[in-house]
Amino acid sequence: MTDSRIDGFDYRRLPGADGITLNVATAGTGDPIVLLHGFPQTHLMWRHVARELAEQHTVIVPDLRGYGASDKPEETSPHTYSKRTMAHDIRTAASELGFDRFALIGHDRGALVGVRAGLDHPDTITHLGILDVLPTMDSWDVLHGAEAAVAWHLYLMAQPKGLPERMIEAVAADFFGSFLDAWDPSGATFAPPIRRHYIDSSTAAIPSIVADYRATAGIDLEMDRADREAGAQLAMPVAVLSQDWGAVLGFDAAALWRQWAPAATYQPITTGHFMAEEKPAAVTEFVRELLTR
Repeated sequence: MTDSRIDGFDYRRLPGADGITLNVATAGTGDPIVLLHGFPQTHLMWRHVARELAEQHTVIVPDLRGYGASDKPEETSPHTYSKRTMAHDIRTAASELGFDRFALIGHDRGALVGVRAGLDHPDTITHLGILDVLPTMDSWDVLHGAEAAVAWHLYLMAQPKGLPERMIEAVAADFFGSFLDAWDPSGATFAPPIRRHYIDSSTAAIPSIVADYRATAGIDLEMDRADREAGAQLAMPVAVLSQDWGAVLGFDAAALWRQWAPAATYQPITTGHFMAEEKPAAVTEFVRELLTR
């Protein structure tokens, strides 16, 4: 990895929805795979996994809108950072590269974009891999009371525009660094330049990151509820790789995902939240197994 790039990958600006452009890294040939990052990271979280997958696939690794080096449009409506809009970004960028169908693997926020892409564009997503996140509407149902302590930032960033942005700006390095340190107390997962990149990139994107989370408590929740009421499900092969949240918080994460994808496989893994960097070999194997289905 050099600076903010993955070694061996080409970089370009590709169009998304609404006239924005995304920072996208690509490498390899073969069936395409899109890898979407989570919070508070950028596309660099996939640096280990992406290089392995590029030996057999065309690997497409964007920064989501509002993150990293992608455009950060002002939040002018609830749709600006809805997962529907962000899914449209990814579909548009992949199409620009010549791919109308692709596998999609997402971690955390990126997984929620992937789920919305799978629901809105089922003919586009061939396989869907979900890393360490709960379905949007179900997370609000189960993360309450004492359980909400692990997701306090969801509630902070769901507040009306202005308040959370100002609070986070006042302590940005500590705020974003706390999430990295919580899952990497030894400092073994994030080398200092990577940790600094994540903190600096997130600090430069506070309004758009908050808008992304605000959408999850608003327009994204409305969309999920409408789909649940309509009986919408994910029809493509779906696999979930997750910490064993049930053992910690007492709910059945596999059952929550199977409401959306009855045939989904669910694999617990002993790791922290940032599994693609902590255990890249296990994540790579998870992706490869999914693609055989």
